Amino acid sequence: GSVHIGGEDVSAMSDAQLTKLRRRHIGFVFQAFNLLPVLSAEENVTLPLMIAGAKPDRAELDRLLERVGLADRRDHRPSELSGGQQQRVAIARALIARPTVLLADEPTGNLDSHSGAEVLALLREAVELDGQTTVMVTHDPRAAATADRVLFLADGRIVGDLAEPGEEQIVAMMQEVTR
Repeated sequence: GSVHIGGEDVSAMSDAQLTKLRRRHIGFVFQAFNLLPVLSAEENVTLPLMIAGAKPDRAELDRLLERVGLADRRDHRPSELSGGQQQRVAIARALIARPTVLLADEPTGNLDSHSGAEVLALLREAVELDGQTTVMVTHDPRAAATADRVLFLADGRIVGDLAEPGEEQIVAMMQEVTR
């Protein structure tokens, strides 16, 4: 098979081409936030643009920081932010370049339930408002229940597929595929 992102065949690309593709088409949200401690929240958000040699549109940046609830914390360093705020910085950083695909690896794994719910709402909002394709890896049935489609993997293979499932359906399928 092959993988196409933004109309480009990923399987035939060189390392340099893959780097450019990631910069243009893929946003990442990690469980551990991966923020640079010496940068402010705003600087962490705009970092992908700076690396690409682009300047952020101020109005767009202001709207994004407002949307993720960080307009008043933009000058704070990660150590001055809660875990939920740090993850919202990471989400804004992933969205600032308007990627084709947002990859989220256990985005609620290091958060309390309230902060986790806020993060899931932001990811869902990106799908609804921006038409953002989000691929999320999670072991949390509550998080998975926010998705339009849930694929279950075991030993590298798809072993289950549910469309718009509720949390109960997800738990039942998880129990079934782990037997």
